[in-house]
Amino acid sequence: MTEALQWARYHWQRLTGGTNRDRDDNERPYSYSSLFACGCKSSQTPKPTGKHRVVVPHLRPFKEEYEKFTGTYVNNRIRTTKYTLLNFVPRNLFEQFHRVANLYFLFLVVLNWVPLVEAFQKEITMLPLVVVLTIIAIKDGLEDYRKYKIDKQINNLVTKVYSRKEKKYVDQCWKNVTVGDFIRLSCNEVIPADMVLLFSTDPDGICHIETSGLDGESNLKQRQVVRGYAEQDSEVDPEKFSSRIECESPNNDLNRFRGFLEHSNKERMGLSKENLLLRGCTIRNTEAVVGIVVYAGHETKAMLNNSGPRYKRSKLERRANTDVLWCVLLLVVMCLTGALGHGIWLSRYENVPFFNIPEPDGHVISPVLAGFYMFWTMIILLQVLIPISLYVSIEIVKLGQIYFIQSDVDFYNEKTDTTVQCRALNITEDLGQIQYLFSDKTGTLTENKMVFRRCSVAGFDYCHEENAKRLESYQEALSEDEDCVDTRADTPYGSLNNMVKLKAPSCGAVHNGPLGSKSSNYLAESCFALGSGEGASEVHHSRQAAFSSPIETDVVPDTRLLEKFSQISPQLFTPPDEAISDPPLETLYIIDFFIALAICNTVVVSAPNQPRQKVGLSSLSIMPIKSLEEIKNLFQRLSVRRSSSPSLASGKELSGVPNPFVSKLSLFSRMKLASPVEEEVSPTSESLQGSSTSACPSEIEKPDSDAGVTNVKVESLPGQPLASNLCYEAESPDEAALVYAARAYRCTLQSRTPEQVMVDFTALGPLTFQLLHILPFDSVRKRMSVVVRHPLSNQVVVYTKGADSVIMELLSVSEPDGGNLEKQQMIIREKTQEHLDNYAKRGLRTLCIAKKVMSDSEYAEWLRNHFLAETSIDNREELLLESARRLENKLTLLGATGIEDRLQEGVPESIEALHQAGIKIWMLTGDKQETAVNIAYACRLLEPDDKFFVLNTQSKDACAMLMGTILKELKKNSASSKQASLNAAIHQPLASQDSGPRAGLIITGKTLEFALQEDLKKQFLELTACCQAVVCCRATPLQKSEVVKLVRNHLQVMTLAIGDGANDVSMIQVADIGIGISGQEGMQAVMASDFAVSQFKHLQKLLLVHGHWCYTRLSNMILYFFYKNVAYVNLLFWYQFFCGFSGTSMTDYWVLIFFNLLFTSAPPVIYGVLEKDVSAETLMQLPELYKSGQKSEAYLPLTFWITLLDAFYQSLVCFFVPYYTYQGSDIDIFTFGNPLNTAALFIILLHLVIESKSLTWIHMLVIIGSVLSYFFFALIFGALCVTCNPPSNPYCIMQKHMLDPVFYLVCVLTTCVALLPRGVTFICLTDHASRSAHLSSMPLLLEGKERKWSASHFPVSLTMA
Repeated sequence: MTEALQWARYHWQRLTGGTNRDRDDNERPYSYSSLFACGCKSSQTPKPTGKHRVVVPHLRPFKEEYEKFTGTYVNNRIRTTKYTLLNFVPRNLFEQFHRVANLYFLFLVVLNWVPLVEAFQKEITMLPLVVVLTIIAIKDGLEDYRKYKIDKQINNLVTKVYSRKEKKYVDQCWKNVTVGDFIRLSCNEVIPADMVLLFSTDPDGICHIETSGLDGESNLKQRQVVRGYAEQDSEVDPEKFSSRIECESPNNDLNRFRGFLEHSNKERMGLSKENLLLRGCTIRNTEAVVGIVVYAGHETKAMLNNSGPRYKRSKLERRANTDVLWCVLLLVVMCLTGALGHGIWLSRYENVPFFNIPEPDGHVISPVLAGFYMFWTMIILLQVLIPISLYVSIEIVKLGQIYFIQSDVDFYNEKTDTTVQCRALNITEDLGQIQYLFSDKTGTLTENKMVFRRCSVAGFDYCHEENAKRLESYQEALSEDEDCVDTRADTPYGSLNNMVKLKAPSCGAVHNGPLGSKSSNYLAESCFALGSGEGASEVHHSRQAAFSSPIETDVVPDTRLLEKFSQISPQLFTPPDEAISDPPLETLYIIDFFIALAICNTVVVSAPNQPRQKVGLSSLSIMPIKSLEEIKNLFQRLSVRRSSSPSLASGKELSGVPNPFVSKLSLFSRMKLASPVEEEVSPTSESLQGSSTSACPSEIEKPDSDAGVTNVKVESLPGQPLASNLCYEAESPDEAALVYAARAYRCTLQSRTPEQVMVDFTALGPLTFQLLHILPFDSVRKRMSVVVRHPLSNQVVVYTKGADSVIMELLSVSEPDGGNLEKQQMIIREKTQEHLDNYAKRGLRTLCIAKKVMSDSEYAEWLRNHFLAETSIDNREELLLESARRLENKLTLLGATGIEDRLQEGVPESIEALHQAGIKIWMLTGDKQETAVNIAYACRLLEPDDKFFVLNTQSKDACAMLMGTILKELKKNSASSKQASLNAAIHQPLASQDSGPRAGLIITGKTLEFALQEDLKKQFLELTACCQAVVCCRATPLQKSEVVKLVRNHLQVMTLAIGDGANDVSMIQVADIGIGISGQEGMQAVMASDFAVSQFKHLQKLLLVHGHWCYTRLSNMILYFFYKNVAYVNLLFWYQFFCGFSGTSMTDYWVLIFFNLLFTSAPPVIYGVLEKDVSAETLMQLPELYKSGQKSEAYLPLTFWITLLDAFYQSLVCFFVPYYTYQGSDIDIFTFGNPLNTAALFIILLHLVIESKSLTWIHMLVIIGSVLSYFFFALIFGALCVTCNPPSNPYCIMQKHMLDPVFYLVCVLTTCVALLPRGVTFICLTDHASRSAHLSSMPLLLEGKERKWSASHFPVSLTMA
């Protein structure tokens, strides 16, 4: 009953325009380029069906069940607007009056309507509030109207929906699509709703989609038709569809979909994200697909992630709110003073009727009651003390600051055609107060261009010296062709021909070529576009292959490993013969190692002449007969498409498990491994046990790079494109690097379908692996596996790659006293671990490659349990994880790889500058310790002279003990360094304060888990506070966010987190400021961030220059607002001492209102946008200037009170100089108030001129305009207003004063006396600051000239372990 009521309430609110969504206040227009904002609260709509969702077809046979379940779900109409024509005014007012300041002024307006306390004319009191509310309402209305137009465009897009009446697919608008509808989409169409894929024209039942609208990734992803429907030769007929779908309720997790499809015979088929097409994605390279809608409209995953801009309250804004409360308290004190004074005044003249006028009934108000009424009158009179225009001015200033940040050409990246993005509109000033910076490593500090550098196979290390030389001499072209892949036309392996590079069109540059049988016009016409011309641009953008720059694709093989490849031939795999020796173990390891590199991935293969089209298998009839008859027969038999669809998402039917094979020994199992005869040691074992850890030549030796390289002859398959002409669409740069490395050794991935993978392996010819399952990589398992049936051995083989810390624990246990094979495995493991450590010390990313051979019975048993896990909805992730663990164990180690991820340009210089600015930098990475330390030195996070400590323990007690020991050491060093610096300061006063050695801390993920526990947090923070840099390695995404949260909350400091991948999203959202880097890992981090940059080096200027400017500008502007309001209001307060505290104003009400609302409002806004206290060049050269923002020196509590005291002083001068000038004269009240207003205007505006450090013509134009507008209004108002405010009126007052020399003398004298202290103080402070800056910059400049950086300074060993 409760759920039904919730559902009814939800639809009623939608009908009346008040959708019950948490994100309404911050939503932005629906845009496919901005749908992903990880971790934000999504709109939760009622689910009347309970925990799970039941979906049945929208057809006549299911009418009752459809109305019961599916008919209650929302349709596909989206509405991101807040308002309608009917509710705009009331709702906008309701939202605006959520602000306390607006409620305060509304209270004053109502109060002024009470006759007993009325101070102004009723209409005049309403004017400021009405102006502010109107400006904000217009802004909100225009923004909402823009959303409305975009919603209308999207809702009216057309798609093909199956019609029950017409029995065919008809065109319908997106807004009319409902859950249960069948939708048919063509190539390049955008998916209108979340739908389960039931049919694809691809013969393998796959569909390629581009998800750039969701996560920014332009590389293709595959989706699979639901198992059971993939085998259909014809398109699915909706009329014959008799199944029902049960899935999880709508949620915003883009990487999860749980459910099952139940047939009429109760047979269930598991559903996963591989079967789900998400709204906003684009169909690519598939002629047509058909699906059934499961989520529509605001319940789609894309819309649930559309949370809009994030709202954060800045530190400066919180401080300003506190000071507003102080102003309220000051207002109350002044009003109490007025009330008390009025009561005393009346009590003194109680019997004088002129001062105590009785009521019409003759009753006389007592002085106490009159004082009470006067308190409220004074509240109305002095209301300007609270700056109503401050918040509006702050918003305008921040928009101006954001405009200039985004217009800075230094942030523009020509390669990616991107600049800085400001996604959070209200925290720009926080950029100038950062104290702690948390950074990811891969893709943030590095380029995320993975370059294959080294590998270890069967315990032998292959250095690839030739490839290293190529990388050292390689410089990417700066022309437009730099993104083109070097496709060598003469040979598929141009890297074998002495690195001769012949430029040719790449996958990203073939859009002008033929597109098969379809013309480019057809593609353009079928593209999704909101306006003319957008479709073509989208297609062009989608053809840029990710991770395909020449530096990544060109790999020069290692000569020694290439020689071993030359020994591989088909004859090695013939049946045992006395004349042929068994193949050595190392050769088998090499074969398996490179096969794993080629197939253990999810890479999509495409050819240049058909961009992003799947490369199908070539005809068997034109295959070269280059292998043995047995291999050819196996290849032909395994090339036939199976009747079931294997993948992790869809699983396999038990009936699809192959029967036991013919009694025939496996080729691999029949191989006699190179074992010693009697007591002789095999050559492999002997070589492994040699004294040399690495077979690589020393750096002094110069290997013959040409030996065995240039004479290699490569053949390609007829009907297949050359290997160099293939494009690989990888989901990660690591996958692409390994596939390109395998291709360099002529183990080329030729094609991939959901059922098989074809690899062209050197002399063995094409090998087709039957693909049984893919266990994708996840952050929990930290590995990926593929299950295949090997074409040579016909066995089920599991190839696994993953982090060395995980793979090493999954290897089969070898006993020291075991057989020769187990001994060799143990030796290989030890040698590989040494190589891994060496790779990590060189800063390379490491991966381990392993395999496992399964029997048919073992695989059938695992498959049975895995199928049960797939078809469950509850606890599905846990069951699948347990299933993967049962498969990935007892592995055999094949080898390891070392991939280089180069530092981005300018990273070391930026980190050094941020260190000098007083920012403590933490690097949070998932890489192993040695890699993280090496990168930390390379990017100058750690200096060669730094003393760093390592926290790597296996227990909580050991962690606490080690942290205590390190703390004692640091405190001891700190005491000695302080004494040394004190002695140095005596002899060298100008010496740098930071002359002592810095401390760094390295902590591993396991130890970090202990340190984050409640009882060790304090000790951990105390330890890190003593360190200038901290490196957290092997950290999980959750640990990253916990570290940021711990530092921010416990140390009460301003934090910034920067990252580029989905694993950095939680960290970015927890920090005070989150910055995403628009790199090669999609746009997840950008969508969740407050600011986005294209490179880490841009952070230097963003913080040190724009951050400093924004903080200084806004701080001074807020203080100026308080100053000018207090200074002007006090003129009214001082006048009360001379009018019996009667609440009378010596200024006309219109002038009083317009003084703050119009005459003095524009100059501080211009100041807040354009002020530059220090030039950008100086701020970049002297990062130490940033420390003033960290200490909030521009806006301290003391600064606020000094500003108020200055305002009080200036108001006293401004009031009493004219008072004593005109004392004893016969001028009226408004004639006395006019010089006060004029002098106050000059004082307030010239005060801003004194505060400005960089006056421009815009400043002067606005100031002069303010003065002219004041005089223009006073003259016009004085000429027209004859009896505006009886008995006094401002008629011709300004005209008379402008003819009076005394008026000019009073204004000049008042202005000079009022600004004299401020001017003298400013001159003295400016002179002192310039001298201090000059003296402090001398040693820094000298140090910068003498400082040199060399990679040879890197320390070899750790200081403390």
